[in-house]
Amino acid sequence: MKKIIFITGTSTGFGKLMTQTLSKEGHTVIAAMRGVNGKNQAAAQELAALPGVDVIELDVTSDTSVNEAIAQSLAKHGRIDVLVNNAGVAGFGLTEAYTLDQVKRLFDVNFYGVLRTYNAVLPSMRANKNGLIVNISTGASGFTMPFMVPYMASKFAMESLTEGIQQELKAYGIENVSIQSGVYPTEMNNGSKTGFNADKEDIIAAYGDGATNAFNKMGTALFGKMAEFKMDPQTIADGVLELINKEKGTRPLRFPLDAIALGADHEFVKSRADIKDKWLKNYGFTL
Repeated sequence: MKKIIFITGTSTGFGKLMTQTLSKEGHTVIAAMRGVNGKNQAAAQELAALPGVDVIELDVTSDTSVNEAIAQSLAKHGRIDVLVNNAGVAGFGLTEAYTLDQVKRLFDVNFYGVLRTYNAVLPSMRANKNGLIVNISTGASGFTMPFMVPYMASKFAMESLTEGIQQELKAYGIENVSIQSGVYPTEMNNGSKTGFNADKEDIIAAYGDGATNAFNKMGTALFGKMAEFKMDPQTIADGVLELINKEKGTRPLRFPLDAIALGADHEFVKSRADIKDKWLKNYGFTL
């Protein structure tokens, strides 16, 4: 059965590839992005020319924008079968060197933006007793890295939402999954999208060359592995398609897609689930 799929952040990267991939499969795709008539006009026109693709204006940091985009999509198509929360921003730098405003900007996109789309789409999914929500996460989703702490924290918050709300939605036939994407050569990682980075220049200077060298060493390692493993962003688009095609009730809560991890991501997800099961049993919870 062909689906009606709403995807955020489709002007570039994973979101654009998802739109193209799902369109080829015959699905109806609502490709949401900022600047449809502005900075992303060319991307909007390119995607709008694809079969079954509607392009719609969306700013995930605006309650009004999210609610209007979902309402317009429901009015036109009658339902939304799948929501893909792909829109996101990166952030790098010393934790102490972040202003709180900069951290809030990260969370406004990576966490509150996701929560806004949930709140907008869930009433219709609950009414239909059906739905799938796919959230694009990062890494193995359970540990953090230096120089990326606020970014990772925003993704951990999204992971918490995904995991905790699963049982709340079960009775309504709604599933949600997070994809642990690892490092891929998209605009988020190649410098063309700067993200929300540490912005206290005096603190950065106070840490000196040692912190800068450590950050550069970590970046070199990450990008070196990305090249070594020939990481292809199409993998994530194909992963979303795979999740959509899975039979209801068989989809995993977490779906790692990171070749660089050499299976450690799958191992981590499994061990985390096993430990949670023990914790729930010890507390006498049944979820």
